[in-house]
Amino acid sequence: MANHKSALKRIKQTEKRTERNRHIRSTLRTFIKRVREAVAAKDANLAKEALAAAIPVIDGAASKGVIHSSNASRSVSRLTKLVNTLS
Repeated sequence: MANHKSALKRIKQTEKRTERNRHIRSTLRTFIKRVREAVAAKDANLAKEALAAAIPVIDGAASKGVIHSSNASRSVSRLTKLVNTLS
């Protein structure tokens, strides 16, 4: 365990940040899963709605540094291609 005041503060900050990142990442995975499930069910309208809801969540995770911007862009691209296979 840390003994210095600054080290204790850094531990608290890291725990807070980790918790926030975990929540964002979990939410992100849920939204991506909804798109994939809609595509698997072959429901084009639901898939488009799920994709429209997922894109801001993916971009938000990238802007907060939870995932890399290239990862976000790749995810959006692949999900969009997947949804477009239904139309």
